[in-house]
Amino acid sequence: MPENKVPDGKEDVLKRKNDTLRETILFYAREIADREGLERINIRSIAKKAGIASGTVYNYFSNKDEILLALTEEYWHQALLEMETVVQGDSFCEQVEQIFIFLRERIDSTAGKLMGSLGNVEAAGENRMQTAQTRLRDFLICRMEQDMSIQPDVWDESFTKDAFAQFIVLHMMTLLKIKESNPDFLFQIIRRTIYKREGNEGCHRQ
Repeated sequence: MPENKVPDGKEDVLKRKNDTLRETILFYAREIADREGLERINIRSIAKKAGIASGTVYNYFSNKDEILLALTEEYWHQALLEMETVVQGDSFCEQVEQIFIFLRERIDSTAGKLMGSLGNVEAAGENRMQTAQTRLRDFLICRMEQDMSIQPDVWDESFTKDAFAQFIVLHMMTLLKIKESNPDFLFQIIRRTIYKREGNEGCHRQ
């Protein structure tokens, strides 16, 4: 066996151990954030809580900012899972409104604090958010396909569900970022674009 080769079967074991320790580090980082505040998160405090050496934490995260990035990404992953179960409007447009309200509530609480803590790595945080936005776009496409009130002939090669969902995501994120409290204009665009006027299906702001 070559000198530096890991024996067969050991690589999976090592990976599981590494993943478990990484999750342990993030668990205690979340605990500190929830109980003491984000400003109390640092490598030393996490290591003390986890009962490991500070150097061990550095094997997984090079600094505090990387831990905050991981917490933010993890939070949005869980939030989107929850969103998919709670959004149950009768029409696609009503579901978009529910999504907006859901995301606004999250940003007003934990998510906003996490995102606000990424000042030193804001660009990296925005890149990580692309995954969440892609998942949100795919969710919107799925819900559009389930709404039989949408005009079937509204779609063509130049106006696709994918492009329309991306349009909604981008504008929704912009409204949330600027803390716009009245997103009715976006909902009106959606309603007037994909529903027949006489059906008047769509959003009714809560």
